[in-house]
Amino acid sequence: MMAMTDIVVGANAERSRNHNRKVVLGRVRAAGQIGRAEIARASGLSTQAVSNIIADLLDDGLILEDGRRTAGRGLPAVQYTLNPEGGFALGVEVRPDAVFATLLNLRGQTVVSDRHALAKPDHANIATAVTSLRDRVLHMSNTPADRVLGAGIVMPGPFGKSGILGDGSEFQIWDDHDPVTWFSEILQMTVLVENDANAAAIAERITGVAQDLETYAFIYFGSGLGLGVVHKGRLMAGAFGNAGEIGHIPVQSGGQQVMLESVVSRLSVQRALASSGTPAGSVDDLDRLYSQGNLPLLDWLDAAVAPLSTAIVTVENLFDPQAVILGGAMPDTVLDHLVATIHLSDRSVSHRDHRDHPRLLRGASGRRTATLGAATLVIDQAFTPTITAQL
Repeated sequence: MMAMTDIVVGANAERSRNHNRKVVLGRVRAAGQIGRAEIARASGLSTQAVSNIIADLLDDGLILEDGRRTAGRGLPAVQYTLNPEGGFALGVEVRPDAVFATLLNLRGQTVVSDRHALAKPDHANIATAVTSLRDRVLHMSNTPADRVLGAGIVMPGPFGKSGILGDGSEFQIWDDHDPVTWFSEILQMTVLVENDANAAAIAERITGVAQDLETYAFIYFGSGLGLGVVHKGRLMAGAFGNAGEIGHIPVQSGGQQVMLESVVSRLSVQRALASSGTPAGSVDDLDRLYSQGNLPLLDWLDAAVAPLSTAIVTVENLFDPQAVILGGAMPDTVLDHLVATIHLSDRSVSHRDHRDHPRLLRGASGRRTATLGAATLVIDQAFTPTITAQL
């Protein structure tokens, strides 16, 4: 069986330049504070090449000089750090009932967030919401539009017409439109589009519990249930951007075969609570009910453990991650309950001695994980070199 390896692909001069800028910028970000010689040693670039790139990054305002450090003989070396205000990333999450937006600085710190309710999730209303939010967050933060590196847009999958049909969590108005082109024209900036689970997975890499992980799986609680897989720091998107539709895999529950997200998702718990006369329309409602020991909620959690345990061991055996992370639009209390009660089967490639990380983690990015993830898509692109390919 062929092992998965990195190979070098051809690159023209401009592509090499962009690649090397990202290499240097990524080294500055990872180190926090670093000098030219250290960057050269770590990256394999010549000191002169690093010096030229540093000069460009300083001119562009993406990095700052940050004092000097003495290291042996010679003049103390100038140190460089990211300029948090050197660039910003706009993140937009489109849900069937609302649009959320956040603006992050270059260090991945939240500058401002806002939301816009959707009376109807059609193109006209979404266009109004997205442009209004763009203008509001830039105005609220006094951010010049030309300092925005781009916009990340996230929505529930799957994208395009497929064999997966509705259980109430899909968002299919893009079946006959190219969302990248559409949002680019609406926002007048570079746009990246991902499903919410993939974006949430990247959010954890930039601001959450996966900052020291290279290969991991993120199980995302949106309305349905999604999966984002990151391998060696890169998303596994699939041929049409629909990899990770874990909510639609069949599992056993209550003696019958059902779709996973019909018994494990925010929509499924809301349905279960509504049928018992306890509506819970928000994450805060679920948190309150859990703290009260609400029996229908606890019953739902008990019923969710077995099918979710099956799904997790399947993910482990398919992708061999360093860890599986649970997160998304669920309260931390509910996610912590699931992490504590999930049965991690011994019949898994992840069941081994000398692990560096727990097999199962609760995400740190919270209920706005996908919104944050939308913006971190842009930040991740700014720091991630693109010349190497995966085989």
